[in-house]
Amino acid sequence: MKKNIKQFDFITIFPEILSSYTNESLFKRAQENKLIKITTHNLRKWTNDRHQTVDDKPYGGGVGLLFKIEPIYKALKEITKKSDKKKTRIILTAANGKTFTQKDSIRLAKYDRLIFVCPRYEGVDARVEKLVDEKLSIGNFVLAGGELPALVITEAVCRQLPTFVGKQESVQEDSFSTEGYLEHPHYTRPEVFEANGKKLRVPKVLLSGHHGEIEKWREKKSKKA
Repeated sequence: MKKNIKQFDFITIFPEILSSYTNESLFKRAQENKLIKITTHNLRKWTNDRHQTVDDKPYGGGVGLLFKIEPIYKALKEITKKSDKKKTRIILTAANGKTFTQKDSIRLAKYDRLIFVCPRYEGVDARVEKLVDEKLSIGNFVLAGGELPALVITEAVCRQLPTFVGKQESVQEDSFSTEGYLEHPHYTRPEVFEANGKKLRVPKVLLSGHHGEIEKWREKKSKKA
């Protein structure tokens, strides 16, 4: 049986930003184990001029530059040439997109391939939205580019894949794994730690060995999102 490899593509003008993160830790192991495949595409590849221009001034005036629609269109057309459209999702990361949630990570994990368009500057020509399936944001704030949001979304999605995280039970107990749920506090050694003249102690119930009481304490300390 052919192993199903989850594929992630990033369209960006700064491929190194992404590869510096995806070539380490869990991402590195998942790629070595052929659980996922990550490909970065330099948008400048799909430009025609010698300066490899991907941006231009906005019509009507204003500050900043916008990614042009032409190179993005060409990139998506080439990248998706052999993709199954029903199993592929094209995502534009943008501050004014729908706020990404844990539910979205579960939903997106069902696709075989996710393609991220990562803007810079003031964003993209609005017509690019006609080329993508959805527009996602990771919060009500603005960043320099769409690479970090794309990585955040990718990691959240990958955590839904079996074997990406060493113990899948830990994913099931994550905050937001159940609607409205924030995980309880965790403690490890030492039992007592002194900081700024105060002794910070591990709650006694966690040292009791009484699993029933520990479970009750954890349920009590779990919060609603």
